[in-house]
Amino acid sequence: MPTVTSGSLLSNRVFKKLEQLDTCTASNAIERLNVRLRNEGSVSGSAVQCQFPNLPPMLGYAATGRIRTTSPPVAGRAYHENMNWWRYLASIPPPRVMVLQDVDDDPGAGAWVGELHANIGLALGCVGYVTNGAVRDLPEVKALGFQLFSGSVAVSHMYAHVSEYGKPIEIGGLRISPGDLIHGDCHGVHSIPLSIAADVPKMAARIRSEERELKEFCRNGRFSLEGLERKLQETPGGGFEFPLTG
Repeated sequence: MPTVTSGSLLSNRVFKKLEQLDTCTASNAIERLNVRLRNEGSVSGSAVQCQFPNLPPMLGYAATGRIRTTSPPVAGRAYHENMNWWRYLASIPPPRVMVLQDVDDDPGAGAWVGELHANIGLALGCVGYVTNGAVRDLPEVKALGFQLFSGSVAVSHMYAHVSEYGKPIEIGGLRISPGDLIHGDCHGVHSIPLSIAADVPKMAARIRSEERELKEFCRNGRFSLEGLERKLQETPGGGFEFPLTG
């Protein structure tokens, strides 16, 4: 099982700066830093939806696992009984994000996280949950301020249980390993590479400054296509390599 050490964590100062960014701005900064392909690093739009768009951005280190809901666990009677999962979760540095891949043939038949698991998660320093499966108890979980990203919503937890944990998983095309930095908001979920995470806030500020200049040009009454072409050429990559936020 991969081990997450304190040496791989961000400073509190950097973490707080990242926490203030929306996912689109952070994504733009990561693209500008050119550390991965643009079709990598985020969950595809149709795979997972943010259940509480009005909550602030979620940021935390991933505790990973796989769940099943359509068949009973090989041991135990209830879906929340796997203490080994909770012990593993507590080994991941806080703040934590539970990230569980539903590996059933029909993901989302039952929900593993609802009000009970959200309360346990909060007690263990979790800030949210990401799954291609289902969630439930939405009003109660929203009241807790616990963020949910899921492929669907379900009435029952059925036989939901953690079948394995502490290994790399994949949700909506995004490969996630234990300890990965997971960032999510109303737009969706992506990972922030720890290798460049400290550079993301500075790059985000630079991009925002460039965007302010372009937006001011569009609104000041002196807009022209010729001027637009000049402005875009002044932007790194000619303006087109690094897309602007909408």
